[in-house]
Amino acid sequence: MTRLASHLQFRFSEPMTNAPYRFSARVGDMDREQIHAWLSREAYWAKGRPRALQDAAIDASANFGMFDAVSGRQVAYARVVTDSVTFAWVCDVFVDHTVRGHGVAVALMENVCARLDDLQLKRVVLTTGDAHGLYEKFGFELLAEPEKWMARTAATPKI
Repeated sequence: MTRLASHLQFRFSEPMTNAPYRFSARVGDMDREQIHAWLSREAYWAKGRPRALQDAAIDASANFGMFDAVSGRQVAYARVVTDSVTFAWVCDVFVDHTVRGHGVAVALMENVCARLDDLQLKRVVLTTGDAHGLYEKFGFELLAEPEKWMARTAATPKI
């Protein structure tokens, strides 16, 4: 069990909408089929991602979801890659279009950040093309020295 997994006793956020949602950090609760559909079809950063690759990413990460409390349907997802000591990368954050604007993304990030705050990490990063305002609510800001960051990209691995 990772250090992050051992800290998954989460705090509930204040009620965020009229509709009831629940948060989960249990990988067994994640709807892998739905997550893959969202990311591979709708997310600009993951379009075309193979299901086996997505499943491998889920298995190697801490996973977080928001669920409709009545139907049990997953309505949002986030994944964190971390060493649980110094660094974390928040990625694959996605909210179903049917619940956008209802506070689901805020509640999801509240709970994800609470878990990460418990770890007292030096740095938590993410990238976004369109949700800067959301992440700024949780203390994320543009890199002070982006010229010091580099990335190595490769073709999609075969799994």
